Amino acid sequence: MNDVAALSQLQHARLRHPLHAAPVKLRQFFDHWELRLGNGTFYSVGVALSDFCRASRKQVSLAGEAGTCRILGDFDVAEEIVQDALLIALERWPVDGIPERPGAWLLTVAWRRALNQLSRDARYREKLAQLEQPVPRESDDRLRLMFTCCHPALSRAAQVALTLRAVCGFTTAEIAHAFLASETAVAQRIVRARRKIVAARIPYRIPGDDELGERLGEVLAVLYLMFNEGYLASSGATPTRRDLAEDAAWLTALVARHMPGEPEPLGLLALMRLHLARTEARFTSAGEMVLLRDQDRTRWDRSMIADGIALIEQAATLGWPGPYQVEAAIIACHAEAQSWDATDWRQIVLLYDLLLRMSPSPVVRLNRAVALRQVEGPEAALAEVDALAQDLEHYHLFHAIRGELLLELSEREQARASALRALELTQNRAEQSLLARRLLEW
Repeated sequence: MNDVAALSQLQHARLRHPLHAAPVKLRQFFDHWELRLGNGTFYSVGVALSDFCRASRKQVSLAGEAGTCRILGDFDVAEEIVQDALLIALERWPVDGIPERPGAWLLTVAWRRALNQLSRDARYREKLAQLEQPVPRESDDRLRLMFTCCHPALSRAAQVALTLRAVCGFTTAEIAHAFLASETAVAQRIVRARRKIVAARIPYRIPGDDELGERLGEVLAVLYLMFNEGYLASSGATPTRRDLAEDAAWLTALVARHMPGEPEPLGLLALMRLHLARTEARFTSAGEMVLLRDQDRTRWDRSMIADGIALIEQAATLGWPGPYQVEAAIIACHAEAQSWDATDWRQIVLLYDLLLRMSPSPVVRLNRAVALRQVEGPEAALAEVDALAQDLEHYHLFHAIRGELLLELSEREQARASALRALELTQNRAEQSLLARRLLEW
């Protein structure tokens, strides 16, 4: 069966289950400077800015930074201009009152300051003509900014940090917290990345057709990495960072919307939404992790599942299957099943076979072994897992899965040893707690 036929079979099989809420994040700014309103009450300008940024953080402050960066060609200057606009708001709003359209006010101020900056530029007239054109579509600028941040000349760590800072609007402290690095290290990483962009004259644009494949792959890989870190943090005080996962999904939706002929952004977006649909069922009220087979499926977001499935079907109409589409199809099989036992495991094994042909990796083989256990039993699955020992010796899920299979085969001591090794390797607190409970039970 070829790749297109396999996905077509998947589409037909999944239409048997018709199916049927979602959420934002905010950045807190300032909490002082009070303003007297007409009714005699006091209202904090800082609260006004906070409320405004809560509702439109991405649409305004990031749009202003992306737009000024496009014209000025300098990350640092663009960021300073947008921050200046916010400070001017804190100075002017207590005196003049909060404008009716605060977003337009801030964008106008940033745009004027960019104009002033250019007045001191030797290429004033050339760039002034660009500024006098109608304000460009914000999302176009952010898309260009994303491709610039994810240029292959930068390291993956630099790509992620710069994307979070310049495109998502994260502070250096937030990025350091998300990836458990020091603020100094993150700040230096961002500065080096920006300098490299300038020194290497990396263009601020969406790449042409001749290089789009490689560059789009870099962008999607960074977005998937961001999502995974948010969905299940590699370490830290909290087991998950939903805000980071949702930011990754938002950026992926931006890419998909502006590249309607590319199926893989749709596949990745579907994958993210199908995972996010299970958010409410993944942890107990005490923060304990709940495995997929034990989750209360009535708590899954059926509307988001339906959206994810629609995205898979939309991508399939473009006739170019890819790894993200297949991964999304696998998650869709789980999402549509009424229970763990009712899952179509044979179809999942076939999809993993397809994924291995497209993007072979030891982790994909490990996940396939989990599905194989439901089809051919624990012995067959354990043989597949043991064959991956050299490649996945330092991967905690390898040992956790191996421990479960050994326990099924009544190899209790080996199972405990594997669980203990998994516990040593993971830094996620929810996973640590789950493995500790297993050791007590086994």
